[in-house]
Amino acid sequence: MRNILIIGAGRSASSLIQYLLKKSNQENLHLTIADLSLELAQRKTNNHKNATAIALDIFDENQRKTEIQKADIIISMLPAHLHIEIARDCIVYKKHMVTASYVSDAMQELDAAAKENNLIFMNEIGLDPGIDHMSAMKVIDEIREKGGKVILFESFCGGLVAPESDTNLWNYKFTWAPRNLVLAGQGGAAKFIQEGTYKYIPYHKLFRRTEFMEVEGYGRFEGYANRDSLKYRSVYGLDNALTLYRGTIRRVGFSRAWNMFVQLGMTDDTYVIDNSETISYREFTNLFLPYHPTDSVEIKLRLSLGIEQDDIMWDKLLELDILNPNKIVGLKNASPAQILEKILSDSWTLQPNDKDMIVMYHKFGYEINGSKKQIDSKMVCIGDDQTYTAMAKTVGLPVAMATLQILNGNITTTGVQLPINKEVYLPILKELEEYGVIFHEKEMPYLGYNPDKIRG
Repeated sequence: MRNILIIGAGRSASSLIQYLLKKSNQENLHLTIADLSLELAQRKTNNHKNATAIALDIFDENQRKTEIQKADIIISMLPAHLHIEIARDCIVYKKHMVTASYVSDAMQELDAAAKENNLIFMNEIGLDPGIDHMSAMKVIDEIREKGGKVILFESFCGGLVAPESDTNLWNYKFTWAPRNLVLAGQGGAAKFIQEGTYKYIPYHKLFRRTEFMEVEGYGRFEGYANRDSLKYRSVYGLDNALTLYRGTIRRVGFSRAWNMFVQLGMTDDTYVIDNSETISYREFTNLFLPYHPTDSVEIKLRLSLGIEQDDIMWDKLLELDILNPNKIVGLKNASPAQILEKILSDSWTLQPNDKDMIVMYHKFGYEINGSKKQIDSKMVCIGDDQTYTAMAKTVGLPVAMATLQILNGNITTTGVQLPINKEVYLPILKELEEYGVIFHEKEMPYLGYNPDKIRG
């Protein structure tokens, strides 16, 4: 049998493991599911005869190397910074490797060694990064093949709550790591290019500069800019595109509301709050407000944010119970961001029957035969339940499919890479449609950023 070692059995591995187990008899596969928690790994085997669960501490060098030597291909579903030791072992023992994570500098340094050993190190083959690369490159390549030149590329993606589970004023629940949301946009200005001009949005302005989009059947969404939209400019071959903008999707109104936390300073992760474990939610909120001998925390908060008591923004804050004097933070040496994450988790944790939703939206503007055209490509994926979420499907399935394609010799390009070649994206996008990950592409009139000029 062909042995696949899966390291990390967390939430994103559910659909990946289910897919490979379903194919295991037909494809002659045996899965070793390794996690620090043996119990978690055992749960993910579903008692399947072609799966073995093991407890694995990746910092135990001997055990890690022993398991890697036994496998034909390694899937790492660990946090990105933990991939590199596994990748180095894969070079030594000549094993292919697949991850859903961004290519780090340390991983990129292994490119030459991977090629020398005829190895495929496939990265960024989850959702975002992953499905975004593949679905974008498919359309970009098609435009080029018919003689067109891409002048505009916008790409948005978001993990949201499905409409039937959308039960709060923020139209949002945590579908992935809550910390990532709380820290979103920090660490430098958002950078992109529009109509040939570089644009920068500093963090304190990020959530007030949004783009809007409609998705048929699901209504209106907004998008705020990712930190570096130009990271993939050369990768996609779009060095001459006039507009390149990548962003994160939320429901309309979320960004304006989130901006309240940014302006107050509650998303700061650079310092620790004294006595954080003993303070109440109300005391935490008051930390960011000026002293006043008579005004209540409510009045100070509204004055500080410039909102009236009949503003929906006020209702959104009240819904989170951040003024409750009886709820205690209970976290030692916590930063404001960590405390905010705790408060939000009270309200935004998915309930057992809740479903999540992934929305992806690409916009392509191109020139062909002297005229400008546009293609909009949209995808919505709804989760099945709390195990097989839309996030688990869209992150895990492409990883599983790429693993099988590599094992079966259908992907042959060696080295550290992204899924931007046809041999990778064509079969995987086609197979993803069977699992409800379907892109609807539509020709549109090209609008750009100055519709009047084009119409005139």
